[in-house]
Amino acid sequence: MDTARDTNHEAKEPPALKPAFVASDQGNWRWWGEGLAVIKATAADTGGQMTIVEVTEPPGTEAPLHVHHNEDEAFWVLDGDVTLEIGETTIEAHAGDYAFGPRRIPHRYTVGDAGCRMLFILTPGGFEDLVVAMSEPAGAHTLPPPSTEDPDMAQIKAIAAAHGGEILDG
Repeated sequence: MDTARDTNHEAKEPPALKPAFVASDQGNWRWWGEGLAVIKATAADTGGQMTIVEVTEPPGTEAPLHVHHNEDEAFWVLDGDVTLEIGETTIEAHAGDYAFGPRRIPHRYTVGDAGCRMLFILTPGGFEDLVVAMSEPAGAHTLPPPSTEDPDMAQIKAIAAAHGGEILDG
């Protein structure tokens, strides 16, 4: 038996992970745009496998058309309604619904009249770095106060690009 060949082809063990638990009132609370983002799972927590962010958006919020070059993104609507546009597909999603947006497919969403709360589940992990870079620590566990200033789209586009994303409008 050629032991050199066998050694070279051994499967590498992934790093040992520890069980994790994040209570409903726990996480990294961030004011992100008009919404409240709570980072529940990070790449560090999951061995790089995923990021999970709970996002609460006020009525009428519109995310700009954008694309993730590095992550697939799933949307799980917990409360309210949201219209998702993923590529050429439009989905009217309600509480309990799930949708999947593969990487490199442009997408956006518009929140319904009652607002919404949803999970963003991204694979692989690391998307939390973009959320932190585009947001600020939440001063309270609520939606941010209304802003009178327009968002700095040049800065938002630069942050997105630095994290493997691209804002296509806005």
